[in-house]
Amino acid sequence: MIRELYHWTIHWAATPFAMPALFFIALAESSFFPLPPDLLLIPMCLASPEHSFLYATIAMVGSVLGGVIGLLIGRYGGRPLVKKVFDEKKISWAEHLYQKYDVWALGIAGFTPIPYKVFTILAGVLNIRVRELVPISFLSRGGRFFLVATLLYFYGEPMKAFISEYFNLLTIVFVVLLVGGFVAVKLFTRRVQSSDHVL
Repeated sequence: MIRELYHWTIHWAATPFAMPALFFIALAESSFFPLPPDLLLIPMCLASPEHSFLYATIAMVGSVLGGVIGLLIGRYGGRPLVKKVFDEKKISWAEHLYQKYDVWALGIAGFTPIPYKVFTILAGVLNIRVRELVPISFLSRGGRFFLVATLLYFYGEPMKAFISEYFNLLTIVFVVLLVGGFVAVKLFTRRVQSSDHVL
């Protein structure tokens, strides 16, 4: 089934409906579809490098809207729905990241190969607000898709193999920077609050 979905996903790249397909696959992947939009984004960027950043924008907007849909599914479906859709291990792991990083867990999932839909749906269960989800989703999903588009725009076909081989390493570097920035902001905020109390 996954193999059939894979071929169905990438076949859109050679059709006149590639851009709408990219949008809807990005939207669906953030809430229920099992395959990432990168599978379609990559051949589209290779076929038309001059449109790479347009394609990345389409994927980003679709993914963010899909994340909002995922949040609403979680909010109105509740934990029983989450348990029906995902196994307990994934749910516990996602909850652990939320407890540790709060809404920034969405940013980690949005950029990495971690299933984003687990985090968007669980965000609804945990009562994370749409206004918190949207900017984090734009940052993480935009970072991911624009990274792919930029590499393919400048380096083309040779970069396809590089992305496949080293994407996980690139995402780890990004996450380290993301979490490091979050921790730095948190420490700075505490220091400012401490200074205010002293004054």
